[in-house]
Amino acid sequence: MTACSGSINPPVGCVTIPIVSDSCFNFVGGASGLDKEVSWVQVPAEYACTYFQNFGCLAVEEDDHATLTCGIWNMFDVLVPTASGTQNFNDLTSSLSCVRSGSAASDV
Repeated sequence: MTACSGSINPPVGCVTIPIVSDSCFNFVGGASGLDKEVSWVQVPAEYACTYFQNFGCLAVEEDDHATLTCGIWNMFDVLVPTASGTQNFNDLTSSLSCVRSGSAASDV
């Protein structure tokens, strides 16, 4: 999957993250530049990915995570419910986890 701090086309600040199904990926170390900076993502075919505001893929509240299916997503357009309405998920992601939603033979 691809995560970008700027635009996805043309790519600005993009990193390709290998998917290990059902594993948590934290934006630390070499990926720390994307912590709370993800603006665009591309989820590969046959996967669904959940983006979390917390490290460790920890969902505490309804508004601290968003699940997206395959495609290209602008995180400004990804809305999560909050106590006062909705908020977009731009610049909120600290970790992510993807699961296979189709019948592909291997992880991407």
